[in-house]
Amino acid sequence: MSLFTENMRKVFEKYEEIIATPNRKTDFYNGIFDRWQNPVLTRDHIPPFWKYDLDEQRNPYFMERLGVNAVFNSGAIYLNGKYYLLARVEGNDRKSFFAVAESSSGTEGFRFWDRPVVLPDTEPQETNVYDMRLTKHEDGWIYGIFCSESKDTNSTELSAAIAAAGIVRTRDLVTWERLPNLKTRSPQQRNVVLHPEFVNGKYAFFTRPQDDFINTGSGGGIGFALCEDITRPEIGEEIIVSHRKYHTITEAKNGAGAVPIKTSKGWIHIAHGVRNTAAGLRYVIYLFVTALNEPYRLIAEPSGFLIAPLGEERVGDVSNVVFTNGAIVNEQNEVFIYYGSSDTRLHVATTTVDKLLDHAFNTPPDPLRSADCVKQRMELIERNLKLMNR
Repeated sequence: MSLFTENMRKVFEKYEEIIATPNRKTDFYNGIFDRWQNPVLTRDHIPPFWKYDLDEQRNPYFMERLGVNAVFNSGAIYLNGKYYLLARVEGNDRKSFFAVAESSSGTEGFRFWDRPVVLPDTEPQETNVYDMRLTKHEDGWIYGIFCSESKDTNSTELSAAIAAAGIVRTRDLVTWERLPNLKTRSPQQRNVVLHPEFVNGKYAFFTRPQDDFINTGSGGGIGFALCEDITRPEIGEEIIVSHRKYHTITEAKNGAGAVPIKTSKGWIHIAHGVRNTAAGLRYVIYLFVTALNEPYRLIAEPSGFLIAPLGEERVGDVSNVVFTNGAIVNEQNEVFIYYGSSDTRLHVATTTVDKLLDHAFNTPPDPLRSADCVKQRMELIERNLKLMNR
């Protein structure tokens, strides 16, 4: 057996072993959601034939030719009883692209389709694409809203960039139609989500207006805006739904995450919040609820984060980060929250619609001051001590 053949055999066997690895819940407990032991997608889930040249004459040592650095932030959709993730795959060259992975369980066994997604190349200035949200809209299309990044040619700073919301649509996750990028009044627009239903007969977007590629500046939080025609996407005023607040998990910035989940009590939003620390930015996932008929009106916002980086999730290319842009609800009202950790890998947390609603409406809001927070906690402690007869 040649060196090429032996190395190829080892690589493919390891790949199949990773795909077949069972997953199980960890002993983490807070009553709200369950964490799972293994990431559902990593760079090791990438098919070897995406990375290696399988021709022995061209690649006698069986070396990687096009390596993959990370697989993370994934859109998610549930179709015909299967779970589909539209993952962000980042090559060793730092460029990202999208790829579909499929599973029957939602927590394990995700296997990428043979080919990545090929988007129509209609934006010549676009350098990078990432973090797609998938919306099954009532108009019959599946829309993908993603970050379309390009060089800021008006800046002398080499790393200066401009973020816009790219839009594509599909019916099968295979063939994609590219629409124009979303036009807004904000100079930068990231983390945009398309609402799954019309609002007042119009398409509705949750946005994040910001002044700079990294820094939010005057951007006040997660916005809401309407669009007349998705094929000529333009929005005007953005109403802030979930505000940035001083000394909270959303102080530096916040942005929409997964597509809103419709329930009998309102729309559940699973978003991300960012604050500054001495070690840099810290990203967490939080939850809020908006009114069914007025999805821009906040009706519940429990205090603090829903998911924060824990254990190995804290370490990676961009440490101390969890980020979601995809969640699935199945027929049993089970919720699968897919979240990237430290821009490196993709995890899943599972819960139910009822548990998220209980958390949203029965967890008290953030009183915003330490004195009031300890008063809030003391009230809980005193009630419990009475129940414990102490």
